[in-house]
Amino acid sequence: MPFSTGSAANVDSVDGLRVIGLTGGMGAGKSVVSGILRSLGHSVYDADSAAKSLYDRDDGLLQAVRSRFGDRILTPDGRLDRVALAYVVFADSSALNDLNALVHPAVARDFAGWRDGLDAKGVRLVFREAAILFESGSHRDCDTVWGVQAPDGLRIQRVRHRSGLSEAEVRQRMAWQWSQVDVMAACDAVIVNDGVEPLVPQVQSLLDNL
Repeated sequence: MPFSTGSAANVDSVDGLRVIGLTGGMGAGKSVVSGILRSLGHSVYDADSAAKSLYDRDDGLLQAVRSRFGDRILTPDGRLDRVALAYVVFADSSALNDLNALVHPAVARDFAGWRDGLDAKGVRLVFREAAILFESGSHRDCDTVWGVQAPDGLRIQRVRHRSGLSEAEVRQRMAWQWSQVDVMAACDAVIVNDGVEPLVPQVQSLLDNL
C-alpha cells in the first residue's frame, strides 16, 4: 500500500491553523517529501535545519552548548564546529541527551514564532519536518503526523552518499533514533519512499483526505 493509517497524535489547532508533522529516520526521504509539499504551495518548517541555524542566531543556545561541552566544539573564530560536536554526542548517549535538552526548547520557540507568523497571515495548513519528532515530544504540537519510510539499506546508501560517513557511522547514528517500525506505528499515515512507489500521488492523496 502507498500509505496506511496509524495511531493518532492530535492536539487542538492554533486559531484554526492545522499543523502536520512529517518525520522519518535518516535517509528516509523527508526532505524530498517536503520539496513536493513546497512545490504545491505549502509552508514547511525544517526543524533539523532550524536547529543548525539557531547556533548562529541564538547566542544563548551557543553559550549553553559551550558551557556543557567546552571549547572543543568551537572553531577558532568561536562558531560551532558541528563535526566536533557530532563526534562527541554520537559516542555518548548522555551527551546526546544533554544536547537535545538544550536544542529542543530553542527549536520549539522558533517554530512557534514561525507558525504564529503564518497564522496571522491567514495560512490554515503548515508542515513541521523533524527526524526525531516523537523523541523530542514535538509531535504534541501537531494535529496529525505523516511518516516517510524506506528500506534500511537504501537509507544507509543515501546518507553515505550525501555525508561521506562510513556504513558503521551511519548505523551508529541511526541507532540513537527510534526504530523505523516504532516511528511508523506512531504515525497517522505512512509515505513509502523506496524508489519504486511514486511519491507525488501518495502525498496528493493524503492532502486530499485532510
